[in-house]
Amino acid sequence: MLSKIPINLEKIKPEDIDKEILRAALIAELDAINLYEEMAALAKNKNIKTVLLDVAKEEKEHVGEFQALLLIHDKEQVEELKSGKEEVEELIGK
Repeated sequence: MLSKIPINLEKIKPEDIDKEILRAALIAELDAINLYEEMAALAKNKNIKTVLLDVAKEEKEHVGEFQALLLIHDKEQVEELKSGKEEVEELIGK
């Protein structure tokens, strides 16, 4: 993983550990997506490029899985995502 888990999971309250694990998993998947897409952009071989982009796509699915779990376990996150979406729509006029 290119980035480090931003917190020491051993210092997290027991009731928050699952949410933090899911956030760390999201970070790992986003790192992987960036890595594979960057390598695909550099790859000279078409087959290598194709496989790297396919793997990156699979990682995007993993992001969705972890996010779905996080939204089940963190209702505050649900509300903040909704607020963020509304703010973007307001800013861009949609």
